[in-house]
Amino acid sequence: QVQLVESGGGLVQPGGSLRLSCTVSGSIFSIKPMGWYRQAPGKERGVVAGITTGGYTNYAASVKGRFTISRDNTKNTLYLQVNGLKPEDTALYYCNTIPPGDYWGQGTQVTVSS
Repeated sequence: QVQLVESGGGLVQPGGSLRLSCTVSGSIFSIKPMGWYRQAPGKERGVVAGITTGGYTNYAASVKGRFTISRDNTKNTLYLQVNGLKPEDTALYYCNTIPPGDYWGQGTQVTVSS
């Protein structure tokens, strides 16, 4: 059984930073590409960053240069360092495999506002 638990979100001012974490239980973490997804109110959920088991990363154009995804395979933990936050980054952030499995966590809320 796979469980995903996201944390680290919060309310920050524009230009601020956060570090999101996702702990993954189950055997999938070390064998699957992982990603961070986000869903803003009234919009569909979409992937913003992905990382392979070997550490190759890619990013959505809207976050490239500001967000950094990483993983610690020894801790079954996925991270997302988010810098230079903008109001349009406000969303509920989730982690999952790429492509996503049917086991979403509760997400962690990021709100960017002055």
